[in-house]
Order: sequence, then structure tokens, then C-alpha cells
Amino acid sequence: MPGVLRVFVDLIRGGLIGVAEVIPGVSGGTIALIVGIYRTVIDAIADVVLAARQLTGLAPGGTSGAMRTLRGLPWRLLIPVGIGMAAKVVIGAAVVEPLLEEYPVQMLALFFGLVVAGIWVPAHMVHRSTGWRPSYAIAAAVAAVALFFVTGLPPAAIENPNPIIVMLAAAVAICALVLPGVSGSFLLLSIGLYEPTIQAVNDRDLLYVGAFAVGAVIGLGAFVTLLKWLLAHRAGITLAILTGLMVGSLRALWPWQTEDRDLLAPDSLLLPALLIGGLGAGIVVVLLFVERRLGISEEQMDAPA
Repeated sequence: MPGVLRVFVDLIRGGLIGVAEVIPGVSGGTIALIVGIYRTVIDAIADVVLAARQLTGLAPGGTSGAMRTLRGLPWRLLIPVGIGMAAKVVIGAAVVEPLLEEYPVQMLALFFGLVVAGIWVPAHMVHRSTGWRPSYAIAAAVAAVALFFVTGLPPAAIENPNPIIVMLAAAVAICALVLPGVSGSFLLLSIGLYEPTIQAVNDRDLLYVGAFAVGAVIGLGAFVTLLKWLLAHRAGITLAILTGLMVGSLRALWPWQTEDRDLLAPDSLLLPALLIGGLGAGIVVVLLFVERRLGISEEQMDAPA
């Protein structure tokens, strides 16, 4: 693919992930899977964690080993994806949030359709790598039921949170960046820190944002190494569980629910919601088609279980 086109595509990929991170119920990991960079991002984050451990003496290699690890990262992908993510997180906080407040049914329907279509991605990866074994189906079902229950918990509210609380919440919520089906924004909403976090981003509250960033780094470093190992050595069962998590996450995106997350029957907006949901699914189909045509889909995900 021509270099300029590749950079543009990677900026779009990062932008989509960034938008997902500010929408309760949508996982950045889900979008990373759909746009074909999930395994690459997981491996890169794990290598950054390894380099940090080498620099601090917690892993063999020292400074020279850390430099070799960092030089081996796919910077041509990571830089535009990171720029796209950062830009869209800021834009999403200012634009997407008002749309969610004014048109909640339509916006949730859009992302419901997007995630429904996106479930095909990890499910097909399982099929191509090892096939759907009975144990995989059971694991996927358990994951779906568990997340369905979690996403039904009513939201909480915290005012003027302590920086330590912010760090701990970020350490948990950031795992959604690498875990499809689990929304970091939704987790923040459940523990009462979604609105304070959005407000901090909009107000450029450096103390809050700094505490959140520190917690995010700690949480990501602790989780991503394990996930990288699972994808490398237990890809089939891991992808099956990720598929189940995406299915369970659909509860959070059901367009008709109360503020306490009780599900409701569709109302007069059913037809518009169906059309917009179809648009969301169509976006995923187009993305997958473009990836296949440009030869940028992530084939390395099909590792043996």
C-alpha cells in the first residue's frame, strides 16, 4: 500500500478507537479488532512494558536490551494510530457526549449495529484457527452472561474524587482498551467517574488527567503482558472468550433502557433505530472490505491455540 494511504488509514483506525473510548458501552478493544490492529497493539504495549522493566532492572537486558526492544516496535503504525486516538478522544468528549444526551436511542442503535457486525471478527478468527470446540462455546457463553450481568448494574456517582481513587479507577478502566467487549467509559460510569473524567478532559484539569494517566499506565502494564501470552499460546479459547464479551456487551448498547439500566421494550423510534443500527453494521462491513482489498487485515491473529 502506498505510504501516504497507509498513514491515512492508520489515522482513521486510531480515530475510531479514540471515539469508542468516550462512549459508554463501546470498547476500544472491539474497534481495534474490527479495524485489524488488535494483536499488533497488544504486542507493542507488552514490548513497551518489557522495555520499561529492562530499564529499571526488573528484566534482563539493561539499557541496550530496552533500546533493541523499542526499535523493534512498529512505529509506522503506532504513531498515526496514537495521533488519531488522541485527537478523537478530545473531539469525542466535546462532540459525542452532547449527541448521546440529545439523541440517546439513535446513538446507541448506531453502535449496537456496529458491535453486532463486529462480533463476526473474533468468531471467524476462532473458526479459522482451531474451529469452535464445545469448550470454546461454553467459555464464550459464560463470558457473555457475566458481562451481561455487569452491564446491568446501576451507575454510581462520585463528586470531587481523590486522585488515588482516580488512579485505581483508571487502572481498571484502561483494560477496556485492550479487552474487546468491555467499555472503559461504561466502567467509569458504573463507579461514578465518567462525568468527572469527561469534565476534566474538557477543562484541561492536569491534576486529574495526570492521576488518570498514571493509573492507566499501571493497569495496562499489569494486564497486557498476560493477554499477549494468552493470544500467543491460547489463541482459540482467548478469542472465544473475547467473542462472548462482545455479545454480552450488547446489553449496554440496547437503545431503550432506564437511567438505572433496566431494559425497556422498543418505542416509536424503533424504525429509525433499525435503520441507524443497519448503518452501524454497514460501516463495519465496509471497513472489513477495505481492509481485505488493501491487504491490511491482521492475519497473525490466527495463531494456534
